[in-house]
Amino acid sequence: MKNILIINSGSSSLKFQLIEMPSEKVMASGLVERIGQASGKIHYKSEAFNTSEEIEIKDHSVALKEVTKHLMHKDYGVIKDPAEIPAIGHRVVHGGASFSNTIVIDENVKAKIRELFSLAPLHNPPNLKGIEVAEEIFPDALQVAVFDTAFHQSIPSRANRYAIPNEFYEKEHIRVYGFHGTSHKYVSEKANEFLGKQDSRIVSIHLGNGCSMTAVKNGHSIDHTLGFGPVNGLIMGTRSGDIDQSVIFYMIEQLGYTAKEVSDLLHHKSGMIGLTGYSDLRDIEEQAEKGNSECQLALEMNAYRIKKYIGAYAAAMDGLDAVVFTAGIGENSDVIRRMVCRDMTYLGISLDEEKNSLRSKEIRAISKKDSAVKVLVIPTNEELEIAKQTLALI
Repeated sequence: MKNILIINSGSSSLKFQLIEMPSEKVMASGLVERIGQASGKIHYKSEAFNTSEEIEIKDHSVALKEVTKHLMHKDYGVIKDPAEIPAIGHRVVHGGASFSNTIVIDENVKAKIRELFSLAPLHNPPNLKGIEVAEEIFPDALQVAVFDTAFHQSIPSRANRYAIPNEFYEKEHIRVYGFHGTSHKYVSEKANEFLGKQDSRIVSIHLGNGCSMTAVKNGHSIDHTLGFGPVNGLIMGTRSGDIDQSVIFYMIEQLGYTAKEVSDLLHHKSGMIGLTGYSDLRDIEEQAEKGNSECQLALEMNAYRIKKYIGAYAAAMDGLDAVVFTAGIGENSDVIRRMVCRDMTYLGISLDEEKNSLRSKEIRAISKKDSAVKVLVIPTNEELEIAKQTLALI
């Protein structure tokens, strides 16, 4: 048995899990939030203990030191020495064209991650910071990078190229990279197990604050809604999703916005928050139920965009075996699932309303028994997928 520590380092947060492999037992998990703010917070949970503590956490180094202190605590810790952790798996959002597989981190890997800061400015810098801090605290552990973009390296050229002059692809590597790959890989493999087949055609729908869809044919990603960056495709919590490029030119040339201001607007002030004033779907659903017309329209727009991509991906794969909902919204919002699956009988999708309304943390089918296409809800587990891939490199 080997203890694998999984680290997902964000700009002001650090999520962690310590997983015993290959048994897949979660020994401890938690979250450090509000890093760099006046009052930070650490949440820690083990089999026998659950605690939250407010503490000043000035940077990521302090955050990981606090995590280590909890993991080794004499009363509720699960290890006695950092040496009991032989490997650490790090989630890294953007691997560009350089990384198609999970890789042991060295100076060259860190340099490449740094080069990609401009493609994922919100994610890659804190991802690298988490790696550097882990190297300091766990000098003997193998540091492993698992890239969100890696699963999408199988997308063929006809789907990953943009119709702009070839030099931008050849010299600047501008193309579709895709994101949420660790999640899409995990749930599509679970869907294949559930279906009892590998030669499947699956649309995986990851719905959280960030959203994306992947066409997965025979276990491989062949198309994906996010592209060069994480802002296009579906309507998200604060991101616009697909937008006519002419709107961007109009805002800059006619309305006087700078390129930076437009980028900020599309990343942080659009999507559901731009349409409704709310970024949390639970608030939007509650307001829609009360008759808020803006929230009702935003939900309809959200579901409509997802339906369009289901149809497009069914065409791309020459058929459809299953639709998978995952991540925070996908797993918990029966409203969105119902709106997406409504009037989809042409594609063979028939939702069971009673099954859809039930809550569960287990993999389950929410389609009717005679539905030609299975509709599945599969809780994602990116941490476990990272642990599996990290273990394979030890």
